[in-house]
Amino acid sequence: MIDQTEDPGLNSERESGMTEDIAVFGHSAGGGASATEHALAMEEYITVGKKKARALNNRGPIKLGDNGQLSPQILDEYWEHGFYVFENMILETELAELRADMERVLKEASVPGSDVDGNKNGEAELHNGFAKPSYRFARPLSDPFGGTTRNKGRHPVKMETPMPSTEAPHWVLQNLNGNLQLMDSCLRLYGHPGLLSVAEAINGSDFVPYNEVTFIKKPGLGPSVAWHQDGTTHWGSQDWDQGAHGFNFMVQLYPSTAGNSVWVLPGSHKMGKLDIAKKVLESGSERIEGAVPLLAGAGDVIVNNRQMLHGSFANTSNDLRITLNEGFFPRERVLNVKATRLNGEEEVYDEERIKKRSGIIALAIDARRQHFSGEAPYVYKPLEGEEDKYRWTNETRESILKNYNLLDMYI
Repeated sequence: MIDQTEDPGLNSERESGMTEDIAVFGHSAGGGASATEHALAMEEYITVGKKKARALNNRGPIKLGDNGQLSPQILDEYWEHGFYVFENMILETELAELRADMERVLKEASVPGSDVDGNKNGEAELHNGFAKPSYRFARPLSDPFGGTTRNKGRHPVKMETPMPSTEAPHWVLQNLNGNLQLMDSCLRLYGHPGLLSVAEAINGSDFVPYNEVTFIKKPGLGPSVAWHQDGTTHWGSQDWDQGAHGFNFMVQLYPSTAGNSVWVLPGSHKMGKLDIAKKVLESGSERIEGAVPLLAGAGDVIVNNRQMLHGSFANTSNDLRITLNEGFFPRERVLNVKATRLNGEEEVYDEERIKKRSGIIALAIDARRQHFSGEAPYVYKPLEGEEDKYRWTNETRESILKNYNLLDMYI
């Protein structure tokens, strides 16, 4: 039996017009400090974190050999630090398409009114014709997960929650779920040959999907995500290793600054299951010592090990972050695994289930092939020779893509 958990995983100078990054921290959780006070209290932590982040040798353009395989040096840096930043991975044309699709989806999201009852954690969800809710809302600058038993209790410490301004809305959009069915540009991104080559290098050529979500951190409003490590399945396994729970791609539509970004503890993916509460206690606050921000420019893609200790502070900066997450697992860590979903239902990820969910990779590759005709498509080995079954058409939009995320696999 394994526990299933659902995850709602460069610098501003590269984007003209973006302001300097200042994030959160201040007084007691529950809203004692204003957003401005919170930001000022974080300045020294940000300065130190940025310096450490830029000293790491784990960023640059993607480098593939003549055989299409990822540079061993990049792979070594990923395994050393637990993350790597691929700079300028998404070219301007595709980035513009992603932003345009995102703008449309955000406009279509009906923000809950102030009279809408959220759950006890201060969240609300809305459907838009799909089986699973596409939109997740939270209170501005809140922490819906920290200090609760949600997600198997893997967010043990509540983050600081500064007071939003009096003009702040009652709800703020925090996540989109099911990116690939919401935006055609995201489906095409899912078939990106460079990204899939990285997935193969890390997880093997028979890698399998996890899920796809969007994280939205609005300036002065974006909620925090308390410190945690993803995954609950393989921590105690005899064959546990530093890649047991897979990784997430984090595609940045706008710059990821120290004020709005995810922060990570480099190398923590090799440390096993950490005592997060102890880490916070030893650091004297939620500003965990040694952590660094995931600094990235618009169009950069971060590959982040899911076992890394990571979290994000409430966004009291002036910078918007929108991150498209795409996760992948090693096949051997998923095949015939029995999982318990958050609703209590149990399911087994057998060959049939894995193949059906993995078919979205093949569908995405064909959607990309049709749109970017001058680009050599990636060959997904598990479904090689079955490409005709996964041609991107209006029919397969309904028969294969719609509600695909009901088959998401969690370890």
